[in-house]
This record gives sequence, C-alpha cells and structure tokens, in this order.
Amino acid sequence: METFKTNPTIISFITRIDLIVFTAVIIVTIVAVLWGNYLKEKSNSEDAGFLDHLLMGRQLTLPMFIATLVATWYGGIFGVTAIAFEKGIYNFITQGFFWYITYIIFALFLVKKIKSMDSITLPEIVGKIYGPKSQKISALFNFFNVVPIAYAVSLGLFLQSIFGGSVELMTLIGVAFVVAYSIKGGFRSVVFSDLVQFVVMCTSVMLILFFSVYKFGGLEFLKTHLPERHFSLTGGESLWTTFAWGLIALSTLVDPNFYQRCFAAYSVKVAKKGILISTVIWVVFDICTTSGAMYAAAVIPKADPKIAYLSYGIQILPDGLRGFVLAGILATILSTIDSYIFTAGTTLTYDIGPRKYARNPNSHHLSIIFVGLLAVMMASFFEGDIKSIWKTLGSYSAACLLFPVLIGYVIPNKLNDYDFIWASIIGAVATTYWRLSEHSSFWQDIDELYIGILATAIILFIRLALKFKKGRNENIVLENNNDI
Repeated sequence: METFKTNPTIISFITRIDLIVFTAVIIVTIVAVLWGNYLKEKSNSEDAGFLDHLLMGRQLTLPMFIATLVATWYGGIFGVTAIAFEKGIYNFITQGFFWYITYIIFALFLVKKIKSMDSITLPEIVGKIYGPKSQKISALFNFFNVVPIAYAVSLGLFLQSIFGGSVELMTLIGVAFVVAYSIKGGFRSVVFSDLVQFVVMCTSVMLILFFSVYKFGGLEFLKTHLPERHFSLTGGESLWTTFAWGLIALSTLVDPNFYQRCFAAYSVKVAKKGILISTVIWVVFDICTTSGAMYAAAVIPKADPKIAYLSYGIQILPDGLRGFVLAGILATILSTIDSYIFTAGTTLTYDIGPRKYARNPNSHHLSIIFVGLLAVMMASFFEGDIKSIWKTLGSYSAACLLFPVLIGYVIPNKLNDYDFIWASIIGAVATTYWRLSEHSSFWQDIDELYIGILATAIILFIRLALKFKKGRNENIVLENNNDI
C-alpha cells in the first residue's frame, strides 16, 4: 500500500491548478451572494424590508429550501469525521440515524402547525403558547445553542491546516469574513451562498469516497485494517451514552435554524417535502463522510482525529480535484457558520433585546458582530473540542426546551409562563449539577441529559396534574350547584 503521511503539511500538496479551482469556487460563491442581493425586491415598508432581511420575505422555493437546509447541517465536518475516525459506524448512528428520525417527525407532525402560527422565530412561538417571559427564557437557551462555537473551531482548524498560524487567529479571521457577508445581505446572502456550497460540499465528499474505493477496494479493505469496534453500533460506548445522542438529536425539534427555514418557506408543502428530500441527501452525505473517515483511520491510523479526514483527502485526490474538495470542505463549514451566526443574531435582536429595536436591521447587524466575537472567545474556552461543544450545548437545549415546547403543541393553553420558566430552570440546574458532580458504579453511565429531561418532565407533569385536578374539582362543585 502506498505510503501516506500521517500529519502532512496541507499547503505542500496544493498545486497551481488546485489554487485556481479553489479560488474559482470562492469567486462563484461571492457572485451568488451578490446576485441574490441584486434580485432583492425593493420595499417601501420598513416591516416588509425587515421580513425580507430575516426570512427572505417567506419566498423560499423548494430547491433553495433543500440547498440551505442541507448545507446548514454539516459545518462540524471535522467533528463528525473525528468520531468516525475513532469509532467508525458509531458516527453514522449517533450523528445520522437518530437525526433522520427527528427530521421525519418534524416534517410529518410539526411543519403545518408552526407555519400556521405566522411567526418569525421559535421563541416567538413559545411566547404565543406560554407568555412573554417564556419567550425570553427560551430565547436565552436557543441563543447559546446556536452560537456557532463548534463551527468557528472547524473554520479555524481548516485555515490553520492550510496557512499555518494559531487556531485562535485563524478562527478570528474566518469568522470576521462570515460576519461581513452575513451583515451585507441578510438571510438572502446566506441562502444564495448555500446554493453553491450545497453542490460543492456534496460532490466533494462523494469524490473522496469514490477515489478511496477505487484505490483500496471496498468493505473488505476496511475490515482488514480497522479494529472491530469500528463496526459496532455503539463504538465501544455504553448504551446510555449512545442513546443520549438520540435525545440530543431530538433537540432539532427546538432548533431555531430548522424553524427559520420553515418560516421562510413559500408554503407548508415546500417545507414538508423539502425536509423529507433533505433527509435522503443527508443519508448519502453521512455514508460518504463516515466511510471516508474510516478509510483515513485504516490508512493513517496515527493521524490527529480532528484533521485526519482532511489530511487523508488531500493525499487520495489528484491535482485539480484536490482544490475542489478543499473548497468543498470550506463550503461545508461556511454554509453552517453563516446560518448559525445569522440566527443567533436574530434571536438576540428580535427575542432578547428591547422591543423597540426588534425590527431594526442595524440592531441585527450589531448582534451579528457580537455573536461572531462571542463564538471566537467560547471556541478558545472549549479548547477546540467539537464533540464536547455539541454535547454540552445540545444537552441544555434538549433538557430545558424539548418537553415544554412539545407539550405546548400537543395540549395548548394548559400551562402558563410560570410553569414553563420553572420547568426550564430546574432542568438546567439538574443538568448542571449532574454534569459537575462525581458518580460511581451504575450512575456514572447516566448522562446529564437524562437527568435534565427527567427533572423538566417531572415539573411539567406535576403542574399538569394539579391543573387537571383543580379543573375536575371545579366541575364537581358546578354539578353539585346545578343539582341544588
């Protein structure tokens, strides 16, 4: 087998034709953003202009819906490929299969309901169900869930692997670029850049898998060169830990990026059909990234897991395609980080900040800048551990918002502001306590996410039980009075 370098210097593999192709993809992306802004219809209404800025005027067609939804979900490519590199198909289960179930649930049961509520953000829906205070607290949880820390790390790692320098500096430079074009054109810029990035990123991961199979062969090669745990559904982890990812996947049901695209969709049919088609594309994408990372583990097993997929990819590909795939990996990261920065900025401006600034585009611009800086600082705090970032923020989002929001959909008008706030706060406290405390024996495998969701659910069910009991007693009194 041809010798592959374990931790190669990426720049040494880039030829002139690679640089030309890479630059061409970046230029096409910029042109797409400018074209989208050129097509933007001028409106005399400040409110309509703001709606266009946040949701593209609710005119998102099926192709654009699919492109922006698919592209938005894979910015943590260094995270998922690191998991696949170390644990094989466990990545497909925890970062793929569990999520597909959630997407289908969202499409079949939630899209019609949320479209009918004519809202701009998820916290606004919470406010309509529970009250204004619930809108604020759900916005806080949502905000920290969509600050793109993991994707800022991915961008910094990518730029560092090519240009050198510190991860912190490269993260700052990359995020500054994203903030600049997100401010310029609003959600329309995000969508039109996603159109190009969608095509490039999907083609890139397919190319890496194609050349891997062509050069080394198929499944037999992987079975020969990888340990058995790479083919285990749990990857050597406990069932508790594995299924915790399933609960984190359910946090998609309260993910503001998913909601934003549904709010922006032209119709319920577009949103529902778009999610189902996107799910099929995600399956193919996950097969490619998981398999590609497993080939990397087989060929360069001692590589740094964080960049092993990139290190392997630039060595397996020929000139020209190497530049295209590098652009594809960059596109994968950019297509997510711009969406998350934009959504976090929307949450900060529209749901958390003072109402008088909620529909002011300039306030939104300042919020985007703040989110970008916060993402860079928090990326340094987590020391580049993408898996830890996902696990921490996803746990809080799922534990504190999932049950309250779903119960609000199923049985509206039964709970109020007070119930939502207490359930969310106690869920957060329980999650934090379990995360920071030490456990032994059986309890050490119980993830903090389970504790947080359990605490939230107990509070909500107690409150529901008390309200149903009170209502039943009032009915009994009323019946007795009628008998008299």
